[in-house]
Amino acid sequence: MTVSPSPITTELILGGQKSGKSRRAELLARDWLAQSGEHRAVLIATGEAWDDEMRERIARHQRDRALRVPGLQTVEEPRDVAAAVARLSTAHTLVVVDCLTLWLTHWTMPVGAEGMNFEQKQALALDWKAQAAMFLEAVRQSPGPVVLVGNEIGLGVIPLGREVRAFVDALGTLNQQVAQVCPRVTLMGAGLPLTLKETCS
Repeated sequence: MTVSPSPITTELILGGQKSGKSRRAELLARDWLAQSGEHRAVLIATGEAWDDEMRERIARHQRDRALRVPGLQTVEEPRDVAAAVARLSTAHTLVVVDCLTLWLTHWTMPVGAEGMNFEQKQALALDWKAQAAMFLEAVRQSPGPVVLVGNEIGLGVIPLGREVRAFVDALGTLNQQVAQVCPRVTLMGAGLPLTLKETCS
């Protein structure tokens, strides 16, 4: 069973936690691999294990991926995702980035950020803007499809904390920027896809 009758293309997949985002990306990779013996698929994993729960979550994702998509190669890259996309993408390679939310977290809320002074935080923000710009250009220039997984967390109440509000705003901005460069945008809910954007090629 294929995920979609539409041709596989660069796609942003958004949704809440356990909405089916990663599974859709994996099934797209499976369908891509099944189309041709020349096709390859690689997943850029941005998660880092900072506690036992996260270690188990990553291990579970790895086990599930190995069963669902045996041919999907995994590369771990929590920060320099732009360079990884540019390096790994070819006309015969589908690249999955899972996920944009953790990637943003590594840049805007790194371990030790609470001890940074104002100038250090400003420098970090400038570094993030440069990295995001390079990433968007890497997706635009990609010779093969890029499937991007991210969380939609802006649907709830406005958070009370300033830093959390800033993160929700930054993720919303990133999602909008990525959606602009993707021909297809899909919102997942209860494991079901809702197409938000479909650009005919």
